[in-house]
Amino acid sequence: MATSRSRVQAFGQQMANWSEKWIPNPFLFAVLLTIIAYIAANVATPDGPVENIRNWYGGFWTLLTFAMQMVLILVTGYAVADSDLVSSYLDRLASWPDTNAQAAAATGVVAMVAGYFHWGVGLIVGAIFAIFVARAGHKRGKTFHYPILCAAGYTSQVIWHVGPSSSAGLLSATEDHPFVDVIGVVPLSESVFTPYAFGLAVLVLATVTITLYFLAPEEANATGIEEYAPSLLEEEEVEALSEPTDPEPQTDGGADGKNPADRINDSRLVAFVLGLGMLVYIVDYLAQVGTIGEALDLNLFNFIFIALGLFLHKTPRAYMEAIRDATEGAAGIILQFPFYAGILGIISGSGLSKLIAEALLDVATPATFPVIAWLLGGVMNLFVPSGGGEWGIIGGIIGSAAVELGVPPGKAIIAYGTGDMWTNMFQPFWAIPLLGLTKVRARDILGYTMIVMIVLTPVFAIGLYFLPY
Repeated sequence: MATSRSRVQAFGQQMANWSEKWIPNPFLFAVLLTIIAYIAANVATPDGPVENIRNWYGGFWTLLTFAMQMVLILVTGYAVADSDLVSSYLDRLASWPDTNAQAAAATGVVAMVAGYFHWGVGLIVGAIFAIFVARAGHKRGKTFHYPILCAAGYTSQVIWHVGPSSSAGLLSATEDHPFVDVIGVVPLSESVFTPYAFGLAVLVLATVTITLYFLAPEEANATGIEEYAPSLLEEEEVEALSEPTDPEPQTDGGADGKNPADRINDSRLVAFVLGLGMLVYIVDYLAQVGTIGEALDLNLFNFIFIALGLFLHKTPRAYMEAIRDATEGAAGIILQFPFYAGILGIISGSGLSKLIAEALLDVATPATFPVIAWLLGGVMNLFVPSGGGEWGIIGGIIGSAAVELGVPPGKAIIAYGTGDMWTNMFQPFWAIPLLGLTKVRARDILGYTMIVMIVLTPVFAIGLYFLPY
């Protein structure tokens, strides 16, 4: 047992060393993928160099609406995760792990459970919990290996597409989605709320937890938070992560030192009334539709989390400050989304996406189609790391093939989404907010997350083929 674990740990360290040497930062990753897509389109399609530059620019601005929805998912999820209530529970839970193996496994479980329900919450909860666990160990004189804790925090992104925040699932549940003529409106009750998706979620949770447990190095070989992010051990940094910032009162107002504008900004009544109004709409809408599985789409999902954030932060000022803090983590998304949309433009405008999809789908049968869709989603995620963006490129192809083969569209959505979240463990795009919070580099965590991706490969292949729908 000990020998097997030491071999796994050595392999993990080798992968970490490789990623530190070879993996660029996420923006350069986007640039390199743009070049690869451009060269591939010139080689494999009739479009020439100039036409593919036109395709690139033609796609550059096509995902702005979706990008805003993704930014809102991230920042509203951040605000919920960074609330005093959630952070206080995480801080108490962080004192439980006593060894590196327990610390890595516990961080992964917390991140994945949160990520299942909301990928934005999971990403931020995973980052915050990794910091809290590392800090709790440091206070007790223990050295928990900080890179694997941060990697464990990122595993929230390997389960989210079988949960209710699945972008492809939410998009396909929207009445006017792009492929409604092909697959119709597919409510979440036919995609993520099925035994197929639940079974995959359980497999992911169990497999990743065990993998992280075995990957964690012994304390003698661990590198703690003080080596990577010593500022996070300082009192002011810790408070910024776990407690809301109290606004400074103005001194030119009334007896309480606040002027009318400050009273409105700090009014619990304003936040409560606004949140209550949003809650009334949510309840009324759900009552009309019947079930949340039938009602959820991207806009309603964000609406729910804005209301939840208002209730948790209690005042408009506190909520706005949480959103402001969250936007730093969204900076990479804002910059890189147009570049990934440009890649979308190249591979869709040139016809490269159709060639890739047809090459894989030609060998599909009703039984093997989920596995083929999973592989296709995994490959496409390397070029366009956005579940909804990828679905915008190949959703019609996957949907039409599923209908032709007699595969339920909801099952096809889950299979595709599994591929998307699978290669998130190699593609560092969605790690940007976590990297900003934890103060580590992509290369510090990707060696471990790539092992998670490798271990999950046979698990996904078997699960997608055999699990009941």
